[in-house]
Formats: sequence, C-alpha cells, structure tokens
Amino acid sequence: MELGLYTFADVSLTSGPDTVNAQTRLNNLMEEIELADQVGLDVFGLGEHHRPDYAASAPVVALAAASQRTRHIRLSSAVTVLSSDDPVRVFQQFSTLDLLSGGRAEIMAGRGSFIESFPLFGYNLEDYDELFAEKLDLLLRIRDSERVTWAGGRLTPKINDRGVYPRPVQNPLPVWIAVGGTPQSVVRAAQLGLPLALAIIGGEPTRFAPFLELYREAAQRAGHDPAKLATSINVHGFVADTKQQAADDFYTPQAEVMNRIGRERGWGPTSRAHFDQSLSPNGHLFVGDPEAVAEKIIVMHRIFKNSRFMIQMAIGALPHAKLMKAIELYGTKVAPIVRKETAKS
Repeated sequence: MELGLYTFADVSLTSGPDTVNAQTRLNNLMEEIELADQVGLDVFGLGEHHRPDYAASAPVVALAAASQRTRHIRLSSAVTVLSSDDPVRVFQQFSTLDLLSGGRAEIMAGRGSFIESFPLFGYNLEDYDELFAEKLDLLLRIRDSERVTWAGGRLTPKINDRGVYPRPVQNPLPVWIAVGGTPQSVVRAAQLGLPLALAIIGGEPTRFAPFLELYREAAQRAGHDPAKLATSINVHGFVADTKQQAADDFYTPQAEVMNRIGRERGWGPTSRAHFDQSLSPNGHLFVGDPEAVAEKIIVMHRIFKNSRFMIQMAIGALPHAKLMKAIELYGTKVAPIVRKETAKS
C-alpha cells in the first residue's frame, strides 16, 4: 500500500512572533516534500484554495518546484478544482510537471470543499456539478488524444481538431477523482474507470465502507476490473514520539481551523473532549505514536482494502519543526510497520 501526505499550505491569519506568512509557508513546504521523499513516502498532495488562510492557490507551481528537490515521491494535486478551471490548461500544467519530475505527476480532480473559486473565475455556483462533469469529460479526451475535437457543452466552448502540448511522460497521465462521500460522485468515478480518493474527516471511518463497496460494484457493472482500480483513504492525523505529545501538538491548530470553518458552515464548536474521542480506534483522527497510528492504518486497510493512504498533518499554524519530526516518524517508523503487514494481504 502506498503511503503519503497532503496539505493545503495553511498560513497564519493573525500577527505575532509565530506568524507564518505565505512566503515562509511555501519555503517550509519545499522542505517537507523533500523530507517526505527522503524518508521513503510514496506520494505528496497539495490542495488548491483561494482563501487568505491558505498559500496554495497554484499547487502545480509549488509541485514543480518540489520536483527539482525530489527523486522518487509522486506529486499530486489534492485537489484540482476542475469545475472552475480550464481542462486544457490543467492538462498542460500537469503534463509539464510530469516532464520535469520524470513521470511522477498526478491530477486529483474534485469539485472542491470551498466555493471561492467560482465567483473569482466567473462561474455560477448553481452549475457546480454540470461544470465538473463537462470539464472532466474534456480533460479525459485531452489525456487520451494529442489532437482534440470537442463539440462543446452548455458550459464549455468548442474545440475543433487542435493539438494540446506538451504531452506527458506517463501515458496515460494519472487522473484520480476525489470525493467526500457523495454516492453520485463515487459512481461517476467507477463508471469512468478512474481511481478514487475518499476523504474521511469526520464520523466513524467504518461508516464510509459502503462507498468503496458501491465504487467496486459500479465499476464491475461498467466493465472495469475493480482489482485494477486504485483507491485512497484521505484523513487527518499526526505522529509524535508519544500519543500524548501527538494529541497536544495537533489539537490546538486543528481545532482552530475546524472551528473557523465551522463558523462559516454552521457547525458547532469542537472541544478537547470531542477531539480525544476521535482518537479512539473507531475515531476519524489518526493521531498518536508510530505504533498506534500504524495499527489504525492497518485496521482501516482491512476494512477498505485501499491501495493508498494519505494523511493531512499540516493543519493550521503547526510549528514547522514539529511537522518535520512527524514526517520523519511517518516515513521511518509508521511506514515500515504498515508495509510489512499489508504486504501479507
């Protein structure tokens, strides 16, 4: 099973001695991706957001920079908000990343968890799903053919036998579909035979198992071999030398972010008691010492039979030194345990 990390490159929204601005955050990010590569992690994903609390509005630019400091780790978006982007440019950018990295680029396409990109780029939020469907269709056509003829859709313009360049090292360039638990999105990925990334950031992870079952059943009905389709479970988590240290380091920045988003969306505030409950074997947070985190990942693999596992550790204003230590532990302590155990299945 592949093991990886993803982040949105959070920045500080307040000033003070520990303030992390966009420049500092992006420089730190380069060190984090480089370390993830050095300790043998398989993939690093970078999200796309257009808000003041994140520095990653152009993930492929940062990933291209990271490609020159790494040798083995795969470099993915997490996610590319395809509904408000241009599929031609998305393909060109990730194809360029693929060339620069020697064939390590991936597109993780999704509709996005925030809506800021829609008014920013002149799109109507009411067209949220239709935009994604049309643009995904076009992206896959570009991926499959050097010259593209596209009749256009209600929301996308016509293309008449035009070449799209450069072409990537990988053929085909990997395109994943990222979902948050919408059955229609799961079925769409299955019908297209595309890898699926399922985000689990709340509730008991086991309640998401039916989505993977639905995905595999729908893929088989569509004529795709489910055994050949990659699946990823994407979660929040953190690793430290002890469970107590991991919880103490992760709680404050994670709670600040979740409460801020919660105020926007009408969620109730979190608490340390709720956080601690989420650390249980049935909880959604993968926080603890290396052995505990590894065991929880292994248990989830038995349930989901996923081929990839991604952790978002860098949430909020988490100190860079602590994050670097967590990445080191993930790669040198957690990963060997998980790989040894999952290789048996």
